[in-house]
Amino acid sequence: LKNAILLEMRGETFYRTVAQTTEDEAVREFFELMADEEAHHQEILSGQLKSLGLGSGFSLNPAFGTTASHVADKVLSATVQERIGAASFEAAAITAAIAMERGAVSLYGARAEATDDPEERRLYSWLTTWEQNHHDELVEMDRALREAAWNDAGFFPY
Repeated sequence: LKNAILLEMRGETFYRTVAQTTEDEAVREFFELMADEEAHHQEILSGQLKSLGLGSGFSLNPAFGTTASHVADKVLSATVQERIGAASFEAAAITAAIAMERGAVSLYGARAEATDDPEERRLYSWLTTWEQNHHDELVEMDRALREAAWNDAGFFPY
């Protein structure tokens, strides 16, 4: 749990830093939304750590798994994609974010497989799915940015 909390803290810090550096409002909103979702994960994980510290075991709110990521709407937004240049700082941040999300998927997936506690498995499976969605959405954005750069440069992969 401590590693998971640290991972989410780093993700939140990264996304907030990118949001603060960009000048475009739509791009800033996208990165702020990503940061907010990482903060939400921290809250859930911190609650679990507290519960375990009190000797209560994993104590999940039944509603925690029903919250859906709202990133897809922002990621796939044509406005956001057209405002991020393929060679910009924000595009580089997308590439870095893909690696971060891949790390989260790996950590959470491994923990879900390793535990015998069904509530812990439920928590980590949910986080794995959430982070996989982030990863897939960012990969799609990166693909669109790359294709836009190819089009702008007048060449295409064969």
